[in-house]
Amino acid sequence: MDPRRRQRQALLPRDVSTNSGPKPAVDNISVHIPFARLGELASRARERNLNVELYLTASDLDRIDADGLGDTLQLLDYGPSVRFHAPFIDLIPGAIDPRIRAVTLERFAQTIKVARALRPDVIVFHSGYEKWKYSLKTDVWLEASVKTWNMVLAETGDIGTDIAIENIVEDHPRNLHELMAAIDHPRFGLCFDTGHFHIFSTIPLDEWLDMTISRIVHLHVHDNDRQSDRHAPPGSFGTGGFDFERLFRRLAAAGRKPSITLEAHSEKDAVAGMEYLSALFKRIV
Repeated sequence: MDPRRRQRQALLPRDVSTNSGPKPAVDNISVHIPFARLGELASRARERNLNVELYLTASDLDRIDADGLGDTLQLLDYGPSVRFHAPFIDLIPGAIDPRIRAVTLERFAQTIKVARALRPDVIVFHSGYEKWKYSLKTDVWLEASVKTWNMVLAETGDIGTDIAIENIVEDHPRNLHELMAAIDHPRFGLCFDTGHFHIFSTIPLDEWLDMTISRIVHLHVHDNDRQSDRHAPPGSFGTGGFDFERLFRRLAAAGRKPSITLEAHSEKDAVAGMEYLSALFKRIV
């Protein structure tokens, strides 16, 4: 058992037993669940023995501070791998304004407090980089970002969780490549989001991976038609969608085995995504 799962289960009340059933068929795949809907969806995840990536909003963090996490621990007592998606709306990790960055760090500190109880394998954060906001100057964003992520790494050292920075509106991975070069830490890497790449990237997948593959630790898997961020199941758009087979062949060739979250927004789409990936992995292996 992953030590983080063992530590999480050790925090359960003594009269709560853990599920000793089979692990998920593809052990490193999780499904996206908004934290506010965990009570509603946990039974479905338990039935399928699914790992979960919990999306935490600022409102969630404020409620958790008031209510604690006892109920959450019991909802996750079947022993899944847990991942976090940290809050991002209005937050800027590379903010030049120190007050904006201070608010960002406050929300990140709340996220880490929850992580100490739930022991996620990875916490995904948005990069916060927008090229027009920073006038194409990655160095301005990079200086403040390095300070932020070094603080996050220091505060999560006792948890052992990976920190993964996600591509959002980046049309080129230059800023992410520079960030990885600036912070060469074994727990610091990238979350490659297939849908965001497919919409925003101006370079081919192979070129993007050439610059980033060695630091990819987590994937957000979903598809679109390059018109909007649909969060459709992988394979939904055929040759017009993202090239998942190329991605996983490149990862296999590089010896990379990142954890995966299906960022589907419905149970039907999550099941379709699991089936697609299962068939794809069989072809690749």
